[in-house]
Amino acid sequence: MIFRLAMFFLAQLVGGVPGWFLGGWPGALAGMVLGATVVFIADSLRAQHFIRWITDPDTSKPPMLHGLWGEAAYRARRALRGLEKDARDSERRLEEFLQAIQASPNGVVLLDPEGRIEWCNQAGAEHFGFDAERDLMQHIANLVRQPAFAAYYAGKNYERDVKLIGHGDTATHPVKLSAQLHPYGDGYKLLLSRDVTALAQAEAMRRDFVANVSHEIRTPLTVLAGFVETMQSLPLSEAERSSYLALMASQSGRMETLVNDLLTLSQLEGSPPPGAGELVDLGALMAQCEVEARGLSRLLHPLDEKPQTLNFAPAPDFTLAASVGELRSAASNLINNAVRYTPGGGTIDVRWERLADNRVRLAITDSGPGIAPEHLPRLAERFYRVDRSRSRESGGTGLGLAITKHVAQRHGGELQITSQLGKGSCFALVFPAQRVRPAKA
Repeated sequence: MIFRLAMFFLAQLVGGVPGWFLGGWPGALAGMVLGATVVFIADSLRAQHFIRWITDPDTSKPPMLHGLWGEAAYRARRALRGLEKDARDSERRLEEFLQAIQASPNGVVLLDPEGRIEWCNQAGAEHFGFDAERDLMQHIANLVRQPAFAAYYAGKNYERDVKLIGHGDTATHPVKLSAQLHPYGDGYKLLLSRDVTALAQAEAMRRDFVANVSHEIRTPLTVLAGFVETMQSLPLSEAERSSYLALMASQSGRMETLVNDLLTLSQLEGSPPPGAGELVDLGALMAQCEVEARGLSRLLHPLDEKPQTLNFAPAPDFTLAASVGELRSAASNLINNAVRYTPGGGTIDVRWERLADNRVRLAITDSGPGIAPEHLPRLAERFYRVDRSRSRESGGTGLGLAITKHVAQRHGGELQITSQLGKGSCFALVFPAQRVRPAKA
């Protein structure tokens, strides 16, 4: 400010002194006015230059100004740099926040006050079948047309969630969603979704488990109680007593088998995975399974019927680092199931094979009736039965495949099931390459 005043008075002095010599007091006054005018014009030009710079979108190059306007340009440039830094930091934090939301397995959809989609993450797009770019500003009701969601959205009571069918839901691969709206701001809404398919399946399995255990135990108990009451209240001949006692033994054996299978499952789930120090003689193992399978086949399909054809391939040229008891239980379950469900005259093939990635596979293929696709995802659940009456007639407890699946998983492998109605099924145990060892000569 002092500099500007000094320049102003200097300009008047420079204009007034020559004017005094040229015209006296009138000349001095005219010279001072002229000097002040020159200072004003120069200051106006610097101000105009400063205004053009400050209003230019590109403020990266400050003007070369001096004096007060140079100081103003310097301070404005510093302030703009601070604002630009804050804007970059805010943009970076926003980008990190959006990346975190994108990485979330839960769906996030932002809705404007009209219910139109402003933004959604990839999980939300997959849950509802959106296109994250194409469907922006589309109304949510036009894209999610399930009656349950329409009623939930229109009801404006968002204290609870709503259960929906997810995008890509099929009979073999169900997709269940839990969605909830959270109002915020001035009419905006946040739609959160999560995949609850596993939870729904676990809940269904829990209900089925309780119901099936109760039924499986209650049925033989009812039979036993009836026979006991009969033997206590009625005079029976020795033959009748023997017959009733045999039936009672059969029912108690059925309960014992069920309890043993439940205990086996519990032990498998609660014990550490088998180590690699125990090697299984696959030739001897399959020989035992073959003896059992042929005996069961003769029992279920007497000689007066057309017998089944059981083909057991020769022993493989490798062995497995596994638990002998668990592997025998799993293989026996699969082979005996094939025998039970394949009608007389059918064919059952059992073979070990090495896969291209050095994993090995025990495949049991049958020519039975096959299994509908909607049953395949749940076959290894406890007590799940495709045909309940037929399963019980064949003597199964409904736990064999569950035990087999746990055995495979404990060894780092998997249970594979493929089937086609009317064309048979293939149940296979696949074990990882690190458990494969060359067979001894």
